[in-house]
Amino acid sequence: MIPIADKYSTFARFYDAMSGEYPVYHAGRNIGISLLRQRPGAQVLDVGCGTGLNFSLLQAQVTQGGTIVGIDRSPEMLVQARRRAERNGWTNIILIQADATALSPAEIGSRIAAEGGRARSDAVLATYALSLMADWETAWANMVSLATPEGSLCVVDMQKPVGLATVLTPLAKAACWLGGSDINAHPWTAVKRDCVDVKAASARGGHLQIRAGTRRAGT
Repeated sequence: MIPIADKYSTFARFYDAMSGEYPVYHAGRNIGISLLRQRPGAQVLDVGCGTGLNFSLLQAQVTQGGTIVGIDRSPEMLVQARRRAERNGWTNIILIQADATALSPAEIGSRIAAEGGRARSDAVLATYALSLMADWETAWANMVSLATPEGSLCVVDMQKPVGLATVLTPLAKAACWLGGSDINAHPWTAVKRDCVDVKAASARGGHLQIRAGTRRAGT
């Protein structure tokens, strides 16, 4: 089996076409980013940004006066993200190759600052990224530390469908297996633990789980 990092590097050029984005996964991004409610001029950190599928939704909130920082461990995925930004004329995007589980918040923050952004962001999100990481708790802790003291945090990820949609469980499990995600990771549970004013939503028969909140004081 191809390691996750190699898989995303190998198929980066074809990721958007293969990912099932608009039939399934765009719905979770749309809901999660709408819950962030960022103002024009805000800085948003997109952890595991991949090819930049969140960028258009984030641009609608922060506008060109704001900043979008995309972090991904795969340089090939970041090439696609950069092409997306250039194609759309987005000049307010900072892209950084980094492993969110390996670098400290100080290291990531200093790299963002070196590129013209701020070390801490008004909002930090991860969409379908944490369940790819064996040590997603470390990535989440870094996300919290990289948010401003009253910053917004959002996790969008996957689980087995529920209710009548359980008949689709084999398809959901196959999609996660192909992508390298752990369908049982449930990383959104950390949002309730470490945030206040948490808003919860789901889509696609419960397969997509969305949580957004405000960083809890002292975290």
